[in-house]
Amino acid sequence: MSVLKRAKTWEISESEGESDAETKPSIKCVAFTDQGDDNNETATANSPTDSLEQGNKDYNTDCKSTAITEPSDTLVAPRPARSGTASPGKKRRTKEEIQTDRQRVEERKEAREKLKRVRAEEKKERREDQQRRKEAAERQKSLRPENCLKCLTVCIDPALLQDDGSDVLLGTLSAVEWRSSIETQQLPHSITWTRDLPPEKDSSGPLEEEQVLLVLGLTDFMGMVVSVKQTLHGNGEESEVESFFKLLSECLNRDAKMVVTVLVMGSNANSWTGTWDVHELSQRSQLGMEDLDIEEVLVFLQLYRNITVVFLDSWQDVTDHVCAVTKALSKRPYKLLTERCELPFCVDGSWASGVRVERDGAGLGEVWSRQITQLNRVSPAVASTLTTAYPSPQILLQAYSCLESEEEKRGLLAGLLVKTGGKERRIGPEISARVYRSLTAQNPQLVLD
Repeated sequence: MSVLKRAKTWEISESEGESDAETKPSIKCVAFTDQGDDNNETATANSPTDSLEQGNKDYNTDCKSTAITEPSDTLVAPRPARSGTASPGKKRRTKEEIQTDRQRVEERKEAREKLKRVRAEEKKERREDQQRRKEAAERQKSLRPENCLKCLTVCIDPALLQDDGSDVLLGTLSAVEWRSSIETQQLPHSITWTRDLPPEKDSSGPLEEEQVLLVLGLTDFMGMVVSVKQTLHGNGEESEVESFFKLLSECLNRDAKMVVTVLVMGSNANSWTGTWDVHELSQRSQLGMEDLDIEEVLVFLQLYRNITVVFLDSWQDVTDHVCAVTKALSKRPYKLLTERCELPFCVDGSWASGVRVERDGAGLGEVWSRQITQLNRVSPAVASTLTTAYPSPQILLQAYSCLESEEEKRGLLAGLLVKTGGKERRIGPEISARVYRSLTAQNPQLVLD
């Protein structure tokens, strides 16, 4: 296809007033530009005096360049080079390719969003895990005895304050800075404990501990003994006398978890074994009781009512007992926490419960093999070889007894072949000697290895 070109001519000449205007020729430049789809090209001189003849000339479109011959005083610009093939450009993409690229972009975007969500969730989980660890550490710290003491309150029945010696108890609690309160108890003459729960736990109030101390004088204790004796013999209690045993039985019926300790104050610690003073002997004689009767009551209270009786001399002994119980209660939460933890070296597995041995003796061979593997550097393959040659310890001991020298006994098992990984090796004299010492040594402190 031919293209119509129109020539442009530039004239470069000196000023008309210069002296060499006549001698220097003028220079003309002709350039070609595209004008349309016509098949002719025209070169035109823009000089007012000279012009090129216009005409139609056919040019081959496959030519690299075209030059026009002008007079010697005219310079014609060469025609731009034209290639026979189209210049390389961007390949036009199909709809499928565009759609594929869009899908890839969306997939990458979704992958980035998913990775962002995963990282956010991991960060949230790490934060929650750190918070849980922090709360667990704080709870564990609050369960330590020194912190639990701050949460305990010693509740004392007002009836106990009527005794002059009760000031010892109140003074001691105040000196050690333990909390105490004077409250009416369900069981008169008793001392109980309450524990403040952590604020995160929903509770209606402080937790009442199971421990209860019933502080009685000797006279009140004797009355309780009489009530127990009457109950044991089926006579029933006297209706006009409301003994402490009746009140105690009612409290235990309402709360079976209650742990009661009766502190008999004002008596010798060995009174119930026969060492009674004159006043106590007179009371016993009036009540018609003997040592055997008191022992019978103590056994009944311990076995059937879970009541412990402790004989004390003074309020100082009562105060020491109250302090000991308070310290024990402060240690209970932490102790329960540590006891619930499973042992780290006990894992679930078939070996955890050992080898089951049936009545017919099945399983004894496995027990014998495991006993051998307990020795240092004795593999299951070595144990299997040994138990195959000597199925029981008794058979091996009989083999030892048939040998005369100690050297032969120590090397009895050295020649047994052990097959491991397609290779054979001998047990060796070292393991053989250790097995012999483990079965025949009489010294429990002997080091086998």
